Amino acid sequence: MHMRAQARLQVVAGPMFAGKSEELLRRVRRARIAGLAVEVVSHALDDRRGEGRVSSHSGLSVPSRSVPDVETLTTSTAGRGLDLVAIDEAQFFGPGLVPAVDALLRDGVTVIVSGLCVTFDGRPFEPLPALMATADDVLKLTAVCAVCGADAPFHQRLASAHGGDPLIPTSDQVGGMESYQARCRQHFTGGRPA
Repeated sequence: MHMRAQARLQVVAGPMFAGKSEELLRRVRRARIAGLAVEVVSHALDDRRGEGRVSSHSGLSVPSRSVPDVETLTTSTAGRGLDLVAIDEAQFFGPGLVPAVDALLRDGVTVIVSGLCVTFDGRPFEPLPALMATADDVLKLTAVCAVCGADAPFHQRLASAHGGDPLIPTSDQVGGMESYQARCRQHFTGGRPA
């Protein structure tokens, strides 16, 4: 029988295509090998690779509990004796995720959160910045710039994927390589058409 370690908040953040979900899946796999009770949660909005799965762009995946909001996340994890809750695509849960994560931590549950810390136009993407500020450890990843191959801390929406104006919100903002590109600081256009 293992002893429950002190609960910790771990945040894996960065732009699109940086390997955030892959890192989350690596940590989940290690926790399961250690015999911990783990729940993987994804937001229902992200169904790019099928509902109820957390998947990386490299093809790794695990089943997950797909939930539409913070309230459902909270009720689905409460009182289950979990050691670890892993939350992918945390940006979709909004600022309400911060108190929900705090409650899990107070209950002795370690939380791993993965998500975008920057929007397609280069602004902080809550709740990741707030979670990063109070985390026990933060891993901030970069992608590879689609233009020059340098480290890319940003991603930007492509004009061709969203009706020609990447600054106008649309109902199809969840996307992949067909809609977004990773960019280094030099080639990032701040949300203007790529």
